[in-house]
Amino acid sequence: MGGAQVRRTVRLGLLGLFVLGTLSAQTRTVVLRAARVLDVETGKMTSPGEILVQGDRIAAVGAKVDRPAGAEVVELGDSTLLPGLIDAHVHLFLHPGPQDLQTLQETVPQRTILATIAAKDDLMAGFTAERDLGTEGAGSADTAVRIAIDKGLIPGPRMRMSGNAIDILGGHEDAAGYNPAQHVLGNADIANNASELVAVIRQQIKDGADFIKIYETGRDSVVDGHLVTPWQYSQSDLEVAVREAGRVGKKVAVHASGEPGALYAARAGVSSIDHAEELSPETMQIMHDKGIFAVPTFAILEYFAEHTDSPARKARYAEINKLHATEFKKQLAAGVPVAMGSDVGPFPHGTQAREFTLMVKYGLSPLGSIQAGTVNAAALLGWKGSIGVLKPGYLADIVAVPGDPLADISALERVKFVMKGGVVHRNGPLPNTVAK
Repeated sequence: MGGAQVRRTVRLGLLGLFVLGTLSAQTRTVVLRAARVLDVETGKMTSPGEILVQGDRIAAVGAKVDRPAGAEVVELGDSTLLPGLIDAHVHLFLHPGPQDLQTLQETVPQRTILATIAAKDDLMAGFTAERDLGTEGAGSADTAVRIAIDKGLIPGPRMRMSGNAIDILGGHEDAAGYNPAQHVLGNADIANNASELVAVIRQQIKDGADFIKIYETGRDSVVDGHLVTPWQYSQSDLEVAVREAGRVGKKVAVHASGEPGALYAARAGVSSIDHAEELSPETMQIMHDKGIFAVPTFAILEYFAEHTDSPARKARYAEINKLHATEFKKQLAAGVPVAMGSDVGPFPHGTQAREFTLMVKYGLSPLGSIQAGTVNAAALLGWKGSIGVLKPGYLADIVAVPGDPLADISALERVKFVMKGGVVHRNGPLPNTVAK
C-alpha cells in the first residue's frame, strides 16, 4: 500500500471514530445522581436528585428517575445538580495584560487560537453558554470560533457573538492616548451617526454577528460621589440601531456605566445595559417595565483594583466598585432584572464564577444570583425554553457543584462536573480529557 493510500486510510479511520463518537453521544442514555438537584425557577431543592439524559436532552428530573436498559449511571455524591452556567458578558479574544497592546502586538490568527483556549477554559468551569461582547479589534473572527464549537471541532460553550463593538470617532475604545501620527487602530468599528450605525450593523450581521454591542458611555470618573461618564450616541441614534438590528431578529447590548447614556439606551429599548454602575430612577423604571437586563460585571472591577501597580488606578477602581455596590442595591429594590455577566478576558478565563459570589455580597440572594446566571441569562441570549432550567425537553446542559450553593454560593466557583448537550466534558478535578 502506497504512502498516500495509508494516509487516506488513517484519515478515514479517524473520521470513523469521530462519527462513531458523535453517534454514541446522540444515542446514549445517562442517569446523573447527586445528593441534590436544584429547580432554579422556584428554589426547590430535591434530595436526593436524579436526572435522566437521553441523547442531548433532559428526559426526566426528580428524586428518582427511570433507568432504561443499558443506562449509564454517574454518581456525583454530595453535590448539587443545576443548569449549566451562562455568562452574558465575556471577551474570548482578551487575556490578562494591557488590552490595547494585545491588539497591536498579536495577530488575529494568534488571538483566535487563544480564543479557542479561552472557550475551553470557560466550559471546564461550568459555563455551557456565553455571549461574547466584542472581539476588541479582531472583527468577525469570533464567528469562526462559534462555528467550530457548534460543529464539535473544538470544545466550548454555546456562543452568541457580536464581532467588534461599535464606537464613535475618538470614543471609549478608539485608541485614545496614542500618538495620532501613528494612526493606531481602535478596538471597535466606528459609526458617528444613525446612517453610519445602520451601515456598520448590516456589515456585522453579514459577517455573522448574533448580537450588536454599542459603546454608549465612557470613560468614567467619580466626582463628589457620583459617576460622570460622557454619552456617545443620542437616543434617536440608538432607536435607529435597535430598529435595524430588530429588523432581522437581532438585539442590541450597550456598554453604559451611567447617565444620561443609560437613559437614552433604556428609552431606545436595548436588551441589556452592561456595567450599569449608576442608573437614574427613570432608567430603572424603564428597565423594570421593558424587561431590560442590567449586567453588573463586578468581577472585572475587583480584579482591576487588585491587579494594578498604580495607587491612583487602584483607588479609582475601588471607588467605582463601592459606588456600584451601593447603586446595585437600589436597582434590586426597583425590580431591575439582572443577568450574570463577568467581563472575563482581562482577567483569567475559567475564573468568572466569582461574579456569582460578588452579586450575593452586594445584595442578591443566592437563588437570585443563580437565576441571573441561568434562567435570566438564557432569556437575554435568546435561548429561553432551551437552556437555563432543568426540565424535560431542555438541552442537557448540566453542572454539579460541591455541597449546597444556596447555603454557600461560592460552590459555583468549584464546579466538579460539566455536561453540555448530553456530552460529559468534565467529571472530577482538572486536568481532564475533553469529550467531543
